[in-house]
Amino acid sequence: MRAVLVTCLCLAAGLAGLMAQARPGTLSIYYIDTEGGQSTLFVGPTGESLLVDTGNAGDRDFGRIVETLTAAGVTRIDHLWTTHYHGDHVGALLALAKQVPVMRFYDHGTPHAGDRIVSAAFLSSYDELSRGKRTIVKPGDTLRMTGLDITAVASANRFLRSNLPGGGQNAFCAGVKPKDESAYFDPDNGESAGFVLAYGRFRTIDLGDLTWNGELDLMCPANRIGTVDLYLTSHHGLEKSGSPALVHALRPRVAVMNNGTRKGGAPDVFRVLHEAPGLEDLWQLHWSYNAGLDNAPASFIANVDDAATVANVLTAPPPSGRGGAPPAAHTPAYLIKVAAQQDGTFTVTNTRNGFSKTYRPR
Repeated sequence: MRAVLVTCLCLAAGLAGLMAQARPGTLSIYYIDTEGGQSTLFVGPTGESLLVDTGNAGDRDFGRIVETLTAAGVTRIDHLWTTHYHGDHVGALLALAKQVPVMRFYDHGTPHAGDRIVSAAFLSSYDELSRGKRTIVKPGDTLRMTGLDITAVASANRFLRSNLPGGGQNAFCAGVKPKDESAYFDPDNGESAGFVLAYGRFRTIDLGDLTWNGELDLMCPANRIGTVDLYLTSHHGLEKSGSPALVHALRPRVAVMNNGTRKGGAPDVFRVLHEAPGLEDLWQLHWSYNAGLDNAPASFIANVDDAATVANVLTAPPPSGRGGAPPAAHTPAYLIKVAAQQDGTFTVTNTRNGFSKTYRPR
């Protein structure tokens, strides 16, 4: 582990060159590449930190998270929010907490009893680690973070029942039907603890892996959320999530997809995004094998395969979904950074190529 930390510190020096220090009064968001998992770092205007999920187990994602914390100047995690207990969201949590102080833990409580992939060993260790510092969030709860308004909107298959600013009737519920989720062997996705975060006029949402039917419970017949500027795609862009009732009602200007090469990026999800009213751009952590020509332009994608691999995928696409041999990890791994201001202005940067785009208040 010490060798991993040394490597991370070296990599962080290079990453810091791509991620210029935010000016005072900025909310910085780092969408870390965990190859189809999730780990997102928020650094508030006073330097207070919120880390949402910790990617997969093993040195790869642990190293990438430590690298990002170092480059962002974060020496402790003030708030660690776990959306749910699947390995691609909690994999590096225990290792990370041994190396970086964690002040508070937040989660949805007991995992879904029918979930077959939640690790009992992890839960036991997590209970011990978080004892006395843990908050089990309920819809409507707020997280106190200086300069930011953070409200839980979903947790443990319960949903916000009062409107946030801008909420109201949702015309986009018409014609959107529930899906049969009875065969899902991973129902803790639907328990995901999700939140809306506001910094002045800037608003973003993270619902973890909340599934289609949970989205409908949250958004129909009333849109409890209102609109957002930036939407992190639910469930990595898998077809189990991302309903029009959610995405179209939120009216995001920007969507960020935390997909992997073969995980997420489903064609139906791209279709819903492309049809979303007011969406200006989609940014992706990976070029998706599942989407082919529907991927965003390369400037908006943090990690892209070599030209020969892309050509092969386009001419002989692999089976959709997660099948096939696991692809090699991208090295180096690039992330997507967002710098938001209180007036609603925000800039998104692809650290692979330095491409940035600024979005003015609407």
